[in-house]
Amino acid sequence: MTDEQVKEILDRVLTWPRERREDAAQLLLALEAREGEFYRPDDDEWAAIEQGLAQARRGEAASAAEIAALLAPRGP
Repeated sequence: MTDEQVKEILDRVLTWPRERREDAAQLLLALEAREGEFYRPDDDEWAAIEQGLAQARRGEAASAAEIAALLAPRGP
């Protein structure tokens, strides 16, 4: 991701409601605090990763439209 893309995202974050901005800030601070640490998924995350890999091996994939619908902003 380019610096410009990061700046564009951060500019959009500034338009979010205060509570959502605070959540984003906490996530970023947690990432910063863990800089250099090796991420270790927990058991549930490993299970989800393995499930996704198995689906990929079987050729199962969501369509672009399904992904777009999943990521689309929702109402309040």
